Amino acid sequence: MTDLAISEATRADIPAMAKVVADWEASLPWMKNSYDAQKIARFLYAAFDERQIFVTGDTANAYIAYDEATQRIGGLYSAVTGAGVGKALVDKVKEGRDFICLYTHIPNEAAQKFYRREGFVVVEQCEQETPDAIPELRMEWRK
Repeated sequence: MTDLAISEATRADIPAMAKVVADWEASLPWMKNSYDAQKIARFLYAAFDERQIFVTGDTANAYIAYDEATQRIGGLYSAVTGAGVGKALVDKVKEGRDFICLYTHIPNEAAQKFYRREGFVVVEQCEQETPDAIPELRMEWRK
């Protein structure tokens, strides 16, 4: 059974969070810039104090990072799919808010379908500046 208990992340959760992201990136044929878990952990440590981050699981098996200043979900990653984990994390971020935005990769059709179910709408396509970057969609949710 999947643990849907949500808690605020601690720095001790970062290695498990980084592994979730690294495993996800490595599984995708369209992901051009996959990083190993150590590099991702460094990114997470650097941004930790600037984000509100929630995790699920005794050992973090999913997390969502939210930037209050930009009203943006900076990442939602889960090692578990189809068990309500992503929905629970998005619902947690929606609490008390009227607006949230996020970016998702265009090839990530599963994420787009999920976000649409959660009430997000596509507002623009964003071409990336670097030649190896993956184009993204900006999506927004309003209460």
